[in-house]
Amino acid sequence: QVQLVESGGGLVQAGGSLRLSCAASGRTFSTYGMGWFRQAPGKEREFVAGINWSGGSTYYATSVKGRFTISRDNAKNTVYLQMNSLKPEDTAVYYCAADLGVRDGVRTIENEYDYWGQGTQVTVSS
Repeated sequence: QVQLVESGGGLVQAGGSLRLSCAASGRTFSTYGMGWFRQAPGKEREFVAGINWSGGSTYYATSVKGRFTISRDNAKNTVYLQMNSLKPEDTAVYYCAADLGVRDGVRTIENEYDYWGQGTQVTVSS
């Protein structure tokens, strides 16, 4: 079992920055990959970024590449999503998720992730 709790969401103007955090508990954090997904109103949940167990491998959706950075601190059992140059279209509920089925790779498909946080709202005003 893995429990995930996101924090750091809020309201920000376009061009601003936010850093999301996701604290994990339960299974040893350094044994699995992590991902961030988001869901905008009326849309399906989509992959944003993923990271392998060590932080040595990351992968981003095209829409956020160059603006968002995913990282993890295994000593703190936490994964982060640094979001810069935010746009109104980044407005969504952001979820972190744990992928226990892979260690070295990064997967992008929602149903490959095993545990999910409750989500945190990010709103970008124009």
